[in-house]
Amino acid sequence: MANELGASASPYLRQHAGNPVEWREWGAAAFAEARERDVPVFLSVGYSACHWCHVMAHESFEDVGTAGYLSAHFVSVKVDREERPDVDAIYMAATVAMTGQGGWPMSVFLTPAGEPFFCGTYFPKEPRGGMGSFRQVLEAITDAWRNRREQLDGIGKRVVDQLGAQQQPGRGSLDTARAVQLLRTEFDPVDAGFGRAPKFPPSMVLDFLLRHHRRTGDSDALAMVAQTCERMARGGMYDQLAGGFARYSVDGQWIVPHFEKMLYDNALLLDVYTQWWAISGDPLAQRIATETADFLLAELRTPEGGFASALDADTDGTEGKYYAWTPDEIRDVLGADADWVIDLCDVTGTFEHGSSVLQLRREPDDPQRWALLREKLLEARNRRTYPGRDDKVVAGWNGLAITALTRAGVVFDRPEYVDAAQSAAELIRTIHLDPETGRLHRTSRDGKRGTAHGVLEDYAAFAQGCLTLLGATGDITWFETAKALLDRTLEQFVADGSYFDTAADAEELIWRPQDATDNATPSGVSLAADAFTTLASLTGSVRYEEAAEQALQASAAIAERAPRFAGRALAVADTIAGGPLEIAIVGTSPELRRVAFTQAQWGTAIVAGAPGLAVPLFDGRALVDGAPAAYVCQKFTCRLPVTLPEHLRDALRPAR
Repeated sequence: MANELGASASPYLRQHAGNPVEWREWGAAAFAEARERDVPVFLSVGYSACHWCHVMAHESFEDVGTAGYLSAHFVSVKVDREERPDVDAIYMAATVAMTGQGGWPMSVFLTPAGEPFFCGTYFPKEPRGGMGSFRQVLEAITDAWRNRREQLDGIGKRVVDQLGAQQQPGRGSLDTARAVQLLRTEFDPVDAGFGRAPKFPPSMVLDFLLRHHRRTGDSDALAMVAQTCERMARGGMYDQLAGGFARYSVDGQWIVPHFEKMLYDNALLLDVYTQWWAISGDPLAQRIATETADFLLAELRTPEGGFASALDADTDGTEGKYYAWTPDEIRDVLGADADWVIDLCDVTGTFEHGSSVLQLRREPDDPQRWALLREKLLEARNRRTYPGRDDKVVAGWNGLAITALTRAGVVFDRPEYVDAAQSAAELIRTIHLDPETGRLHRTSRDGKRGTAHGVLEDYAAFAQGCLTLLGATGDITWFETAKALLDRTLEQFVADGSYFDTAADAEELIWRPQDATDNATPSGVSLAADAFTTLASLTGSVRYEEAAEQALQASAAIAERAPRFAGRALAVADTIAGGPLEIAIVGTSPELRRVAFTQAQWGTAIVAGAPGLAVPLFDGRALVDGAPAAYVCQKFTCRLPVTLPEHLRDALRPAR
């Protein structure tokens, strides 16, 4: 037998193609082999930018002795969690249930029927801190498989039954005012953000708070956003040279990042900073939004026009080596200007060997000097070994980027952002979307479609991206694409009044996952609520309106007890509470379109296009005396049209 990952489309799996472990890809063949050999399956789940995944690979999967033991006693299966979020969700739920915590790499031992009976995350090569070595774990599992097989089979069946029983989603409405009150109690008044270290960027919660402020005028909601956005942007989690955010801050002060840069984080944060600027006009918000958008275009764009998934945390085997600086390294590049930058960027030796990430705790007293020296540092950094790039294109995450870039492009009058969003949408539409079946595939690489079926996140996020593009371009293609995707969503992802994360015609797993939690990314069901709300506003369809309400109900229980994990659902609920409005701009008027995107509540349905555009909201809407006109409507009942940007701005001021 041999390692079979060399032909995989996943960059993460290909990273392991040279391991002596006889890896298999997830699929029926691997489990058939386990049944034939009567051995357990060792399932290892991770992703390409994961630091501890690399550590375990170097320690154990590159070790010939460990690989030999795995080959003799297990069928070893590698899964890219980003390519197969359904598989990851199922076995992460089992891992958390059995151990009380989760993370990656995830290491799960399964029966040949796919039932988990022992779970963990990273196992060290040698015993450490009370944790047994990976080899000891393997030997104990082998002994139990030989001598206590019935016990292991029983554990697996019980885990499946218990997790399946826990999946019933809650029902109810979302109380946005109460959610804000709970968030105030969890807010860190000193360092901003919510909770303690490690601190993750609370993108969806910030989105909700901004929408809530815009609708109600709640000053506390805006203050929590402003403080958090400023601390994140000025700390080490933000790349002060090239833009873009790292995955999270290891500490509670936003200083020490976990260095991987993910597409979804940067797309979500771009949208937050754009919205913050639209409300506040804060120049920091505009700078961070445009720098983050520029980062997406410069470093994550693929030759085919999509956006790659991530940049790795490690270079040359060291986490963060590409991004960190010692004072001497800065002096080598900047000479006499170095001490000014060392003080400005707080280079005090945070890490081993006296290196630090750059922070920008205050605006420089000489912006032109900083701009020049920043460029010199960036040029020097570009000569270092560049982090690995996971260049697979994920439909859902590209959908998030399409939405964020389109809004930023219109709000900041940067047409190149809208062009990039449209190119990404074209790639997803032409490569990921099967025109014969209507099925959306989750990934592509080098312009070739992957085999994994799209999950609810992919359908809903891409549909919302298309509907946002419709507002910026007036291209009916994006309306038609979104409507087809959302019609298929109702057909394939909804059963017995509940949304599921996998399609009815997808691979059958040990149970069908459904998770309403907004975590690192918005849940599929809250994204569906967002997209259906927009589509209902554009069409006047009660069917789509009810689909949005049904989706939001799934998040009610989470929002009530832990609003930090229902941010997108709460944001959609707040948009609905404020109307939602519909804006039809008939004719070509970049000024009216920009006012609509900037001044309207985030989530408002906006269409700008030529007269007669085949969108129901455009029915009966015409130019006014030959001039472009904006119609502000609610449930298709419209106010008198306006032709001047200042009049549209007045019409969009919230009534409080």
